[in-house]
Amino acid sequence: MDLGLTETQQMLKSSAREFLESECPPSLVRQMEEDERGHPEQVWGQMAALGWCGVAFPEEHGGTGGDFMDLAVLLEEMGRSLLPGPFFSTVVLGGLTILDGGSESQKREHIPSICEGQITMTLALVESGGTYEPWGVEAQARRSGDGFTIDGTKLFVPDGQIADMFLVAARTSEGSDPADGISCFLVPSSAGGISIRPMRTLAGDKQCEVTFANVRVPESALIGEEGNGWPLLERTLSRATVAKSLEMMGGAEAVLDLTVGYAKQRVQFGRPVGSFQAVQHHCANMATEVECCRYVAYQAAWKLTEEGPSDLEVSMAKAWISRSYQRVCSLAHQCHGAIGFTWDHDLQLYTRRAKAQESLYGGPGYHEDLVGQALGI
Repeated sequence: MDLGLTETQQMLKSSAREFLESECPPSLVRQMEEDERGHPEQVWGQMAALGWCGVAFPEEHGGTGGDFMDLAVLLEEMGRSLLPGPFFSTVVLGGLTILDGGSESQKREHIPSICEGQITMTLALVESGGTYEPWGVEAQARRSGDGFTIDGTKLFVPDGQIADMFLVAARTSEGSDPADGISCFLVPSSAGGISIRPMRTLAGDKQCEVTFANVRVPESALIGEEGNGWPLLERTLSRATVAKSLEMMGGAEAVLDLTVGYAKQRVQFGRPVGSFQAVQHHCANMATEVECCRYVAYQAAWKLTEEGPSDLEVSMAKAWISRSYQRVCSLAHQCHGAIGFTWDHDLQLYTRRAKAQESLYGGPGYHEDLVGQALGI
């Protein structure tokens, strides 16, 4: 197992950092928090032109022929810059799910448009139970003529306010196992019966409540086999969990760099605060946390890329990084003092996201339970 970046990946990483530092400064992040759409369309178009939207898709579908490890490099840099917009929801939640389970006609119809940045997508999964387990899927999809009628309410749908397509999990039948009878549908946001309500979040990101009321879709909207959609969703959730871990790792590294820079410049008692042992130790602990995050995140990404058993590595990454990111932010606040808590300082942007991202795709306690199960205890 070689977790080092290839020459191509290193070039991608360097160019991504340069682009995002220029085009996605903290001022844009703040602006998008207040914007109803939260979608910097000019930046989105530039990323599509750079080929980022297609980096993990095969050339035959309009992509660049890369894999999840190539995408991981971008996700780390996006987390570092707190990139707003629908890249994660469109590529990770939507496009790669279609690539996994969609028919050839569905791939031909949607993936080239995703690669070109022409459409946005998202996953509508979580409901009132607030869980990522199959028993939480209560939305119903009933056979109706030559298609299905979908009813149900989904919560915390990322970028639902701008999505062109929803990937919806709904029950088409009941079984003794909660995972039985779940199907996946591609539903255009223009379909009648869909209502979208923004949800206010700690991170200032765009999450929505999406209600489907007698929404009719044709048979061709079904992804994969009817009633056997949960294995596909499990794969999507594993990928999303690792992708979010990579974003958090990038954010933790940015907080470390922000704090080291501050410690070198801020003068107290006639010398830089970085010369004090307590601050040095805080920065050393932060650097150690970041490197640990990097290892477990890329190990999980590599496992997913190789398509072997990855449940242990995925849950280890999310459990560790969720808490580590917050520890890094906490130490950063101790080094910055009061100014780090002010609204005008960039540190609070990362702190709020660290807390919000902790619970996405399962909190640390949930994933620690899964690690224990994978260890057979």
